[in-house]
Amino acid sequence: MNSSPSRLKAIVIYIDADACPVKQEVYRVAERHDLKVFVVTNSPIAVPRDHPLIERVVVGAGMDEADNWIAERAGAGDIVITADVPLAARCVKARAEVIAPYGRAFTKDSIGMTLATRNLMDSLRSAGEITSGPKPFTPRDRSSFLSALDQAIVRLKRAASGQTAG
Repeated sequence: MNSSPSRLKAIVIYIDADACPVKQEVYRVAERHDLKVFVVTNSPIAVPRDHPLIERVVVGAGMDEADNWIAERAGAGDIVITADVPLAARCVKARAEVIAPYGRAFTKDSIGMTLATRNLMDSLRSAGEITSGPKPFTPRDRSSFLSALDQAIVRLKRAASGQTAG
């Protein structure tokens, strides 16, 4: 009779944490919603010690070690925070919700074009073309991210409890 939320699949958040500008925001949201967070990095970084659901994972120094760790675990009902487009593509394929730190959600409808654009820009840079690089991170980006994260959590909680997302 008691269908408490704790009996449902728990939402897990994976942060591709090297150079992620929204870790503190994720920690606050996770604490508010009582969600497990894996902070995945290639080198040790500080994480809150007073929140037992936040866990730091330090992987090897290889180029895609953090990406591989996340991609092997993330799936439907999970949230991945990354700006890494190839990692986002792998996680979208696994049916995880994927959000960039500036608030853009990577979806099955958008990831193909995003990956193609990323590969084109990478080819141009390899050929010596000078490209602009990423824009500076702004307070508006932070706000967009928090909104996208909140929407993803609400959508996943509704789906887990059998309600339709609206």
